Amino acid sequence: MDLTFPRYGPNDLLTHLRNQVLAGAEAKNLVKSDLFPNPKPEVLHMIFMRVLQNVYGIRLEHFYMMPVTVEIIYPQILEGFLPVCNLYIHMGRFLPICRVNDFQIADIINPKAKRTARFLSAILNFIHFQGSCRNAYLELQWTYKSTMEKIQQLQTANQQAAMKLEKLDTIPAEQQVEFKQLSDAIQELRQLLNTEYCRKTTALQEVTSQKKSEVSERTRSLNELKVMIATLKEEQEQLKSQIVESPEELKNYKEHMKETVQKLKKAKQDIIEKYESYRDLVEILPSCQLEVQLYQKRMQSQGENVDRMASILSEVRNLEDQIESAQRELKNAKTDEMSLKRLVTAKHEKLSTTGIRIKKKHEDVEQYKHTVFEHCNRVQEKRGAVYEKVTAIHKEIKQIRSKVQQLNENTEKEKMKAQEIYLNLRAGLEKYHESLAKIAENYATSRDAKIAELKRGLLSVQTS
Repeated sequence: MDLTFPRYGPNDLLTHLRNQVLAGAEAKNLVKSDLFPNPKPEVLHMIFMRVLQNVYGIRLEHFYMMPVTVEIIYPQILEGFLPVCNLYIHMGRFLPICRVNDFQIADIINPKAKRTARFLSAILNFIHFQGSCRNAYLELQWTYKSTMEKIQQLQTANQQAAMKLEKLDTIPAEQQVEFKQLSDAIQELRQLLNTEYCRKTTALQEVTSQKKSEVSERTRSLNELKVMIATLKEEQEQLKSQIVESPEELKNYKEHMKETVQKLKKAKQDIIEKYESYRDLVEILPSCQLEVQLYQKRMQSQGENVDRMASILSEVRNLEDQIESAQRELKNAKTDEMSLKRLVTAKHEKLSTTGIRIKKKHEDVEQYKHTVFEHCNRVQEKRGAVYEKVTAIHKEIKQIRSKVQQLNENTEKEKMKAQEIYLNLRAGLEKYHESLAKIAENYATSRDAKIAELKRGLLSVQTS
């Protein structure tokens, strides 16, 4: 026979039944011998009931209840067979869903190992399929909830953005005046900074150009003087070699040379002093440059403020575009709502027509229920008589149990008394044994003393 589900072995069946069908003491007490090789009907009934409870939510009371639509003269006769019959009915409805179509009542009353293994494997396959479908349904439900939450969040964000845009569009007059004042002040500061910066830069450039020209002239004059000194030294050496100088002329010439040297030294000092003054002026230049840099930084900060204002305006434009798109979506949603309202009205008309039909059916059903309730009352009256008998039997059982409990209590009391008597007797015997031991010790000591006296007497007789 071709199966649409896998056939499990005995060990796999036991593990799956313990983990997925049974729980607590039932799972712990389930043993392989309960199902293989000869399955026990009680265990199989319990497994089938638990499966039906898990799948359909059927309670245990439903297996022991008589059907209302059936008239039986003596229902108490069928009380023992009712659970088996109800179990067969429910399993006959359930197993075709598991792709098993040859289930019989003999499989409950006298089950066989192979057939029970096939039924249980089909049931376990359906339970696995049910679990996978449940997980998929839960995942879909979770995704649906998450998407609904996201939609709500987006709607709230859209509303907040619309509120922000309204606030941005409706700028108060005070802020507009402040914005105009700030923009005017920024423009004035820009103009002032530009004019001051240009003026100072031009002045510094003129001063630096003048100083550079003066330095170049001084350097040129120094170079000329150096050339003159070199030429004079050469002429002096030539004259020394050619002319025999007199001492007076030499002295005059030396004095003249000393005067020229002093003049050159003074000129050199003047040049050095002018160079230091120029150097001081050049050192002042960085402070001016720092001031210029500060003005530049202020200009940059003002430019950044202008950029921020431009970015804010761009954000406002983006928000306006988003609002327009949201309004378009709202228009589309309104059109969808109108179409849905039309469909709802058509469905309401259909529901009204179906409601009239349902009312008629309800009336028929109520009439049928009235007849059924009358029948149920009759059955309940019969059950009441049986229940009274059962209660009387339960009372007798309770009385017998109370008597048994009294007998057990009496036996326990007699046992306690016997134990007390035994303990008392044991304590008396221990005391008696202790007294006998003391007497024996006293007798042994007295005997030893008498033997010693006799020996002394014998010695004294022998000596005499």
